Order: sequence, then structure tokens, then C-alpha cells
Amino acid sequence: MLPYILLGLINNQTKMSGYQISQEFNHEIGEFWHASHSQIYPELQRMISDGWIEPDAEVSDSKSIFYLITFDGKNILQEWLSEPLSEKDDLFSLKLYFIKNQDSPLLRELVEQQLQINSSHYEHLRSRRELVFPDEASIQNSYGHSLILNRAIERERNHINWLKSTLDNLE
Repeated sequence: MLPYILLGLINNQTKMSGYQISQEFNHEIGEFWHASHSQIYPELQRMISDGWIEPDAEVSDSKSIFYLITFDGKNILQEWLSEPLSEKDDLFSLKLYFIKNQDSPLLRELVEQQLQINSSHYEHLRSRRELVFPDEASIQNSYGHSLILNRAIERERNHINWLKSTLDNLE
């Protein structure tokens, strides 16, 4: 996953130094994905070897190396962003982070895919609640469990509402 994140960061900023990339993990990306300094720099070197990024030759008087995304790197990033979302991998927020503008065709596609995933999960949770807690006595016997299940249902409902609102704003 790290190479795609690095490609997305460099692509969004045109060029970045390793230090700037590390700072993104300390602040913005760090809210939903973590990578250490010791992971980032070897991965950048591997990506240079693979031809996905290259050092910026125009910045030679700096101590820092600035990285540019290559044509191949842009294609790799685009392929990854276009891969369908799945329930088992929560990549929605990460992919969404790399959408540059509201007109991107990927934006609607990602939001619609996530809406389908969340709607399916919401229905599953509601069915579980009906099965596990058919009456007040069953709720009282496992009150904490019922609270957790209700919280999960509310979380999904809120996410669904946000996704629908986002789709409405795209029209």
C-alpha cells in the first residue's frame, strides 16, 4: 500500500522531498495511515529503481532530494485508484484523499462503491439486531452488546447519509 500512498502524495504536490513526505504521515495521511521514516526512504529508492518516480534534476543545490512522479508512476497510481473497493480493505478514505478535483470521474465511482458497501453492511447489522435482540428481555440480558450493535448501526447510517449528500453535491 505504501507505494501507492507515496505516488499519490508526490502526484498531488508535483514534487516532494522525503522530509515533506514524512511530514504528511505525521499530519494529514497519519489520520488514517501510518508509515515510519525507516519504511518511507527504502520504498522511495525502490520506486526510483522501478521507474515510478525520479529525483528532480533541477534541484541540485539542496541537501534534500525532491521526487517527481514519472509517466509510469502516474499510470500505476491511476490503475490503483480505479481498482474496485472491497469490504475487507478499507481504502475509501485513502483513495478519496488523492482525488484532486470535484470533476474527477473516479470521485463519483468511489462514492457509489462505498455507498453500496456501507448499505450492505447497514442491512446486515439491522438483521443481526433483529435476530439477536428480538425483544426487550434479550436487550436487558446483553445490554452492552446491544449498545455496541446500535452504535455500529448509527455509524453506518451516518456514513450512508454523508455518502448520499456527497453524491448530491456532485450533481
